[in-house]
Amino acid sequence: MKSLKTLLTALIIVASSAVLSTPAFAQYPPEQAIDLTVAKVQSAIDALKSGANADAVSDLIKDALDASKEINASDTVFVARTKGSNTLKNARKHLKEGSTKDAEQELDNALKAFSNLKKLL
Repeated sequence: MKSLKTLLTALIIVASSAVLSTPAFAQYPPEQAIDLTVAKVQSAIDALKSGANADAVSDLIKDALDASKEINASDTVFVARTKGSNTLKNARKHLKEGSTKDAEQELDNALKAFSNLKKLL
């Protein structure tokens, strides 16, 4: 009887954790989250090209990184999103080092990476 109660408790815990998965807490659907992230990356590119200071562009990149965290769909999308996020982090690193040309190239790569996420949905 005691082992039956233990087994039942374990099953209830597993069932409840399956119901409350991560995508249930996502604020936006994946397509909308991708569009938001792409828009934020594009605004960072535009700011960099218009001559904004490195701190302002870095803040815009941080906003894009935060928006990318809302993209939840599948493991394949997660891996591709992580690659795009790493590219954004590299862009911030280049900005801190003062290399705006490399940062712009990384931002262009991130824009392509996040734009291609919709094909994986």
